Order: sequence, then structure tokens, then C-alpha cells
Amino acid sequence: MPLTSDADLRALLDSTKTIAVVGYSDDPNRASHEVAEALRGFGYTVYPVNPALKSMPDVTVYASLADVPQPVDVVDVFRRPEFLPGVVEEAIAIGAKAVWMQLGIVNAEAAARAEAAGLKVVMDHCMKVEHHRLMR
Repeated sequence: MPLTSDADLRALLDSTKTIAVVGYSDDPNRASHEVAEALRGFGYTVYPVNPALKSMPDVTVYASLADVPQPVDVVDVFRRPEFLPGVVEEAIAIGAKAVWMQLGIVNAEAAARAEAAGLKVVMDHCMKVEHHRLMR
């Protein structure tokens, strides 16, 4: 079962140190950019992941989860639901501890696969909003 209780979400946020933001955008008006910057501001180490973007002087963007140079606690996903199975497989392959599907993103099959591999799963919640609500 995906995590839904405040206690479970708080525990995940509290134990997280590194986050890979899959589907990161360099456009500051996009939610993935805004959330990544907020998470960085909350003190997390954030790795933007998007194969279509080039790194910028102040931000290194990784083409895939496998390219992230450090173990990842949470894979925060900003991709359409049909892309979740592939993202989950990558998250499993790198040994991530959790997959967080952002607000509006639901894929029960991908969630079940992640859980079967031992990952925690959050669906249809914004990591920034939940952090602000539960951790402040």
C-alpha cells in the first residue's frame, strides 16, 4: 500500500537526505523546477534528472537515474503515469529507498512493482506541500 498517513509521510521525509527529481525542467514556471528548488531550500541534496536537458553553470542535470553520482533515497517523479514503470525499474536498479509520484500522478501497477522490490511508494502527493505541511 502506498504511504498515506501523516506519520508515514513525515517519517519518509525525515529519513530522506538525497532526492532525484525525474522530469526536472529548467523553466522556473514549471512545478518540477519549483519543487526541486524548494526541496533544496529545505536542506535536501537534489539531483535533477532529464535526458533532454543540458547542464547549466549552476545546475548539473543527469540523463538518467544511473548517472546520479550518489545513492538516492527518494525518486520524485514528474512524468506522466505511462512512464512510471520505466522510472520504477530505474529506481529499483539504483537501490533507491522510495518512489514519490507527484500530485496528479497515479500508476497502481508501477506502485505495486516498486513495493514488491521493497521500495516505499507515495502517489498523488506533492513532496513540497507535504514537507511544508508536516515538517514545519
